[in-house]
Formats: sequence, structure tokens, C-alpha cells
Amino acid sequence: MPQSPPTATASDSAPLLRGLPAVAGRHTRLLVLGSFPGEASLRAQQYYAHPRNQFWPLLSALFGVDLCAMPYPRRLRVVRARGLGIWDVYAACERQGSLDSSIRDARPNALDELVARLPGLRGIAHNGGESARSMRLTRGLAAQCWRLPSSSPANASWSFDRKLAAWREVFAACGLLDPA
Repeated sequence: MPQSPPTATASDSAPLLRGLPAVAGRHTRLLVLGSFPGEASLRAQQYYAHPRNQFWPLLSALFGVDLCAMPYPRRLRVVRARGLGIWDVYAACERQGSLDSSIRDARPNALDELVARLPGLRGIAHNGGESARSMRLTRGLAAQCWRLPSSSPANASWSFDRKLAAWREVFAACGLLDPA
């Protein structure tokens, strides 16, 4: 009797993707966690590289510095100097496209190991809903934990100004903003 061909699985259709290294240092006071880098970010090997993602414009508005005009390595120096860390909840996953809803077989980053190296950490902020699903794990890692509205272009229901107000509140709570 002839055998039928094997059925395709997620790993047949999507390779295991690897995320980016953490951006953090001893003076990190706030760690912003995304879910997993999108296609543009993986191609560029840069966090939030999609031109319509509002992450860098939000930080530019918060810090009063045009981060968008800076080369990526300089952006990272500025955010580290301001006490901000950037990483993702997933170290690897299978995904076609960039939507969080397409993430399969997600493998978590060692958040506890990173946090152990951040003595000044005051809080963790999750950038969007998929990242926030890990709050049950991150609540025990920092004094405070927040869910931020996603900076993704897929989050069109929040205006830039509304996102900025929510992000400003969290950044101020962690001492990342200059006094007015």
C-alpha cells in the first residue's frame, strides 16, 4: 500500500528565527520588552527598524533628541546613557511575516539572567500585548511592571499623542525623563 506524503508542520514552512541581543547596562532603570523583532528589524539587525514603527519617534519625543536622524549605534549609546534597556521576551520563534499573531514555537529569553545584571532596574515595560502576556513572569523580576501601547504600525487604534502620554508616564516613574 503506498504511503501518503508527510504533512507540513510549522517547522517545515518557517525556519527558527533568532532575536537580537539585549541592549542594557549597569545603569539601566527601565527595560522595555517587545515580543520578537519583525522582518525589517531582523534584516537590519536593529531594534524597531520598520520605518512606520513609532518606537524611535516616541523615544525622540520623550528624550527631546532626534534619535531617528542618528546612526543606530549612536541611538543605542543615547538610550543606554538615559537608563533605558531594550530586549524581547522571545529569543527565538517560528514566524512568517512580522505579526505577533504568527509567532509559533516561541522560546523565551533568559530575562531573569539579564535582570540579575541590572542593579538599578526600577521597572519593566511591555511594548504591546504579545509581550505583556509574559507579565506573569516579569512581575517578580522588577519593582514595577507595565503594559505599554504597542509602538507597532499594526496598533493604529492609538494615536501617536495618546501612545506618547502612556509612555511618558512610565518613563517618568522610572526617572528617565529630564525634570521640566
